[in-house]
Amino acid sequence: MSQSNVVFATNRNTTREDLFARAVEISAELSGRAADLEREGRPPLAEIVKLKNAGLLNALHPTEIGGGGLDWVDGLRLVRILARGESSIGQLLGYHYVNSQYIYWALEEARARALGSETVAKNLYWGAAVNPRDPGLVLTRRGNGYVLNGRKSFSTAAHVSDYINANASLDDKVVGFAVPTNRPGYFANDDWDNFGQRLSDSGSVEFRNFTVYEEDFVGAPAAPDAAPPVLSTFNTPLIQLVFVNFYLGTAEGALAAAVDYVRTTTRPWVTSGVQRAAEDPYILERVGEFTASLKASVALADSAAATVQAGLAKGHHVTARERGEAAAEAYTAKIHATAVSLDITSRIFELTGARSTAERYRFDRFWRNVRTHTLHDPVFYKAKEVGEFVLNDKIPEVSLYS
Repeated sequence: MSQSNVVFATNRNTTREDLFARAVEISAELSGRAADLEREGRPPLAEIVKLKNAGLLNALHPTEIGGGGLDWVDGLRLVRILARGESSIGQLLGYHYVNSQYIYWALEEARARALGSETVAKNLYWGAAVNPRDPGLVLTRRGNGYVLNGRKSFSTAAHVSDYINANASLDDKVVGFAVPTNRPGYFANDDWDNFGQRLSDSGSVEFRNFTVYEEDFVGAPAAPDAAPPVLSTFNTPLIQLVFVNFYLGTAEGALAAAVDYVRTTTRPWVTSGVQRAAEDPYILERVGEFTASLKASVALADSAAATVQAGLAKGHHVTARERGEAAAEAYTAKIHATAVSLDITSRIFELTGARSTAERYRFDRFWRNVRTHTLHDPVFYKAKEVGEFVLNDKIPEVSLYS
């Protein structure tokens, strides 16, 4: 959990341009340290503090409570920018946006505003422990409240979170709640050993007699198969768009690193007939191909974000059909971004050459990061959902994956 007790002052004069400029600056700084950061693989506590100091954590909160007032199209662009510098930091920013904004969709207005105001004033980072394939957590009544026990094998931002969304079984129902991680009984483990997203702080968490109060609940306990309010289900297409944008940001970072390496280090091939590798026609062709693929995928991602934002803006009036249509757009972007990012991050070595595979560069981290996270949920199921929508007019079923 976060070790900082500092309460940051909110700058109400921060503009959209300020937030984007700060994101670009942080991303560039991260890019210069990314290989070392990944090699060390520690929870990125200092990096989260930088996001806090830059005002990026509060970018999507309403201006009336001191937030940046940005919409989701801009928020997802910020995720993409951060991922260019370090993929896991882009992921963490995006996860925070979804987890911290969920209160506005799931809680009644006054309570959501109060919790949002606290989040902005204290500059809180929000994580989650809600993996639906790993139930793990059980609430038990005790006195006037509840105690939470159990383990989640996967919880992104396990150490750096100030607040988390979680869900647990209560009798024969499921309940969601939002709680601070500095309460006694919360334990983040150092057991994330996957070959990618090394800084995503995605290890397991345990709750041992962790106190939960009635006021922590996000909605009433519900049957596992109960249909949630439509508005509250927008977290899924939005988290999928977070994936899309940090995949694409990672690919953009990979291509930028490769282009810099070609300009400064790659030697021209002996039969190329050119003096500089940057003049090699085959390298030029691949750079053009990769650039075109990325621009197309980014345009699709921004278009999908605008569609989801439009549905979300309808608030409680949004229909299941409108949610499904927006989700199909997001999942179309997910299919394309997965293919493009995996292709580019694996093929940059065709530009840079054999010496670029030296461990000190760790250029393979771009592919490892994308390859690791694109397995989060099988992309062919996203393709099936889009196919069902196009061919059979069937909107995606609502779940924490679709």
